[in-house]
Amino acid sequence: MLVYLANYFAKLYSCFNIFSYLTFRAIISLLTALFISLLIGPFLITWLQKLQISQVISIHGPQSHFKKSGTPTMGGLIMLLSITISILLWTCLSNPYVWCVLFVLIGYGIIGFIDDYQKVIHNNSKGLMARWKYFWQSVIAIIIAYIMFLMGKNTPATQLVMPFVKTIMPQLGLWYIVLTYFAIVGASNAVNLTDGLDGLAIIPAVFVAAGFALIAWATGNINFSSYLHIPYIYFASELVIVCTAIVGAGLGLLWFNTYPAQIFMGDVGALSLGGALGIIAVLLRQEFLLLIMGGIFVVETMSVILQVTSFKLRRKRLFRMAPIHHHYELKGWPEPRIIVRFWIISLVFVLIGLATLKVR
Repeated sequence: MLVYLANYFAKLYSCFNIFSYLTFRAIISLLTALFISLLIGPFLITWLQKLQISQVISIHGPQSHFKKSGTPTMGGLIMLLSITISILLWTCLSNPYVWCVLFVLIGYGIIGFIDDYQKVIHNNSKGLMARWKYFWQSVIAIIIAYIMFLMGKNTPATQLVMPFVKTIMPQLGLWYIVLTYFAIVGASNAVNLTDGLDGLAIIPAVFVAAGFALIAWATGNINFSSYLHIPYIYFASELVIVCTAIVGAGLGLLWFNTYPAQIFMGDVGALSLGGALGIIAVLLRQEFLLLIMGGIFVVETMSVILQVTSFKLRRKRLFRMAPIHHHYELKGWPEPRIIVRFWIISLVFVLIGLATLKVR
């Protein structure tokens, strides 16, 4: 929005040309999302406390979590609002990729909000029935996948890009819709599973978004994309602004969500954040890179799958509790130690993912 105003005033005052620089808008987008989060955070926490909208602690979780009962939830609203406002202010709204991300971000945010609301109203940790949550996640993912397929059919935007390979990039055809579906729904649920400790899911998501900001910058630049042997995608550059908005909003929410949390992110934040990372990976043609950079989310998800499979087949559990961060809790690790160590591991995954762009 402000980009158009800046372009108009640039004709009169050359100083407004600074808004045409992608790096400047990326920094401003991050700071805007951060300050909006810090501004609305205290008001939202106070409001939720007055409404007694607090986290419902699952009876199947670690006993230590019962002391967190009464902490407000739906903190993801802070992030959702700040990301959306920052994107609308600092991106070129004629870019279709921006609207693709907003569609998934807000759509999954609504699903998460309904889920959180159901938990609070019914005082039950189950929330929205799993089949309905999965159904609406699927509807949104399929709609946006089909739209994107029509937009980029038989162009680099629908090619399959694989790590360590630079010469083989086949057209996916209708398999593009399938891959997009799993990337969005899978990323959304993976982040949701990871969001079990104070601030645990936010920083890995921030690291991944920061990594994608660098990749979006390279993908939208014909020289750098050619140098790295990745598809040049014309609309990708504006995703830099989207990614930095996610980084700023994530840091803003962490201000209130860090241990001991003043507010929990809730499904409204986790589902929307994961969905946004999934759609960004698809738009940049880096679904496999999402698996690497988001390795901590993959580990958390696989721990649940392995735990359930082992118990059904062998009647034995691999971990004391799944997801795996609960396993370490029950082993006696302090919560801050688990969180920070998972953050470090996540940073390593992101650096490995970025390194694969050159090792091709």
